[in-house]
Amino acid sequence: MLNNIPNGAESLVYSLIASGVDTCFANPGTSEMHFVAALDRIPGIRCVLGLQENIVTGMADGYYRIAEKPACTLLHCGPGLANGIANLHNARRARSGIVNIVGDHATYHRALDAPLTSDIDAIARTVSDWVRSSARAADVGLDAATAVQVAGQTGGGIATLVLPSDTSWDAGGGVADRLPTLEATPIDPFAVETAARCLRDHGSETLILVGARANMAKALELAHRVARHDGADVLSEYVCARMERGRGRPQIRRVPYVNDAAIKALSRYRRIILVGSRPPVAFFAYPGQAGFQAPEDTVFHTLCRPEQNSVAALTMLADATGAPPVEIPDPGPRPDIVSGPPSQEGLARTLAAVMPDNAIISDESVSYGRDFHAFTHAAPAHDWLHLTGGAIGDGLPVATGAAVAAGGARRVIGLQADGSAMYSVQSLWTQARERLPVTTVILSNRRYNILLGEYRSVGAVPGQTAMNMLDLGNPVIDWPKLAESMGVEAAQATTLERCADLMQQSFKSSAPFLIELVI
Repeated sequence: MLNNIPNGAESLVYSLIASGVDTCFANPGTSEMHFVAALDRIPGIRCVLGLQENIVTGMADGYYRIAEKPACTLLHCGPGLANGIANLHNARRARSGIVNIVGDHATYHRALDAPLTSDIDAIARTVSDWVRSSARAADVGLDAATAVQVAGQTGGGIATLVLPSDTSWDAGGGVADRLPTLEATPIDPFAVETAARCLRDHGSETLILVGARANMAKALELAHRVARHDGADVLSEYVCARMERGRGRPQIRRVPYVNDAAIKALSRYRRIILVGSRPPVAFFAYPGQAGFQAPEDTVFHTLCRPEQNSVAALTMLADATGAPPVEIPDPGPRPDIVSGPPSQEGLARTLAAVMPDNAIISDESVSYGRDFHAFTHAAPAHDWLHLTGGAIGDGLPVATGAAVAAGGARRVIGLQADGSAMYSVQSLWTQARERLPVTTVILSNRRYNILLGEYRSVGAVPGQTAMNMLDLGNPVIDWPKLAESMGVEAAQATTLERCADLMQQSFKSSAPFLIELVI
């Protein structure tokens, strides 16, 4: 640890840099001004401003999913952290690694119960794997290095460091070196042998259910190889933080969102091998329906947990079963652009027809896009990022953070429901400010369509008051004007061929673009 650092804030910045953090998504306030000043004086960390804290935390989530290393956030006191909790919840479900730096009152000022005083530790623990409040400037550097170690561990983690303002401005800081990576526990050979025996004895009634990092291309190839050898099937969890898919990769379907459909899809399996996944359950309870989606007599085998190395586990399983390498099936020709009014299948095929190689899809289409995967297997290889925790409002900031992580080298395409877009619309301003190559397609049905479906699913009878609470058309949101007010060029499309033309035009630019697709 190096000493003679002027203050705790500078030791924080130096320690973050030493630990490999090079990006800070920020919405600062008074308590954090010395940290802001240190970021200004010390080169090495890119600072990206978000106009609301849920934008900040969502960007950090999207950044980790692509960069595969943590960024830090800068949040102002307890209320600032609270504003960012929804997307921290999503990030935790995505198993993203994030270091939250939350400013607080000076240690001696807390007792005065000033207006912004709150129990930050209690708020943070609801969405954090690790929480610490620095007690003095001399502790800040090591506390920061420990936070990065937690966030950077195999399988990710949310680390929240509370920084009282006097620990920032006081002298006596020191720079901590990077701490060793916290590795996950190794794969259990007994779990491998149990799964191999299950496949040998019950292959045709066995499902390999993948989640977490098992949705990456190498793991999917291994799962496909094992399944083909023993007559089993492979499905992904419905919520997956990042799936590598498209041409040259296995065509993996997800467990359906709708509970009845999920129960039907899983009904034939008597054995389920969990690879970085959890037993499948419904998002919500519905009257007269089971919450657990697999048959009651299903036997589960855990090959590896979400934080463990799924590639290592599946490699061991392939060796144990003797499964030989297999070719990935050809998904057929790339679809053509669909013409006419928008439809779910038509939009998916059109997206597959025009998306550039190595694109990143940030999908918060909520209800409209549930079946997009089925029609996009023949698209070029790409990454698909899903809403993981169910807290809407992550699509736009996740797309923004992913674009920052990709460094402008990859096109990000946001498939965004109009209702949830309004939760985090300020992301467009950050996209314009940073000149990020993001094409956002607003799926504008001018209502909370998912809630209309949920209304029916729970057996409620809609009336005028209920319909008014689910309607976004009075007044109509003018998406092109809204986007342009924040510096993002935009246009409206009412046909798929017009949408395709606008997407293709946007891909030629390094700037963000928004398309309102009226559906």
